[in-house]
Amino acid sequence: MEIQSPGKLPNIVTLDNMCNTRYSRNPGIARVLAEMGWVRELNEGVQRIYDEMQGFFLHGPIFSEPNDASVMLILENSITSRVMRRDDALAGDLGQEVLDGLNEYELAALKYIYAKGRITVRELCALLDRSVKVARPVLRGLVDKGVLVWHGSGPKDPSQHYTLK
Repeated sequence: MEIQSPGKLPNIVTLDNMCNTRYSRNPGIARVLAEMGWVRELNEGVQRIYDEMQGFFLHGPIFSEPNDASVMLILENSITSRVMRRDDALAGDLGQEVLDGLNEYELAALKYIYAKGRITVRELCALLDRSVKVARPVLRGLVDKGVLVWHGSGPKDPSQHYTLK
């Protein structure tokens, strides 16, 4: 996706320092958006773009000033590279030997948790299109293998979920 915004970068901001230098191109709009709660803080946009892209295992954004009168942002989203980068990160964190010892359902649960941060039995049921009788043992097995941690106060706790160890 390409986004082109009219106007040059502010004087103190360059393509090289834009991640570390905070300066709003339109402080009036930025202030109103912050006051309305639509943005978390002023001047967070560029770093947030980098963080979000990294969080989704995507290549970093590409900023340029193509005609010296506007700023262009290119965001690449390739499902193939995203899956490959996620799988590489998962193998790096858990170890390839651990991943090689898992079945199809266990791998699906781990990939979901790696992307979302946590999983419930119901979420795994929906992901696998299987019953609770199938999903619950998958997650318990990953706990037994030392890959996941169960969070909850008891078996009937409605907020129980699993996260990576």
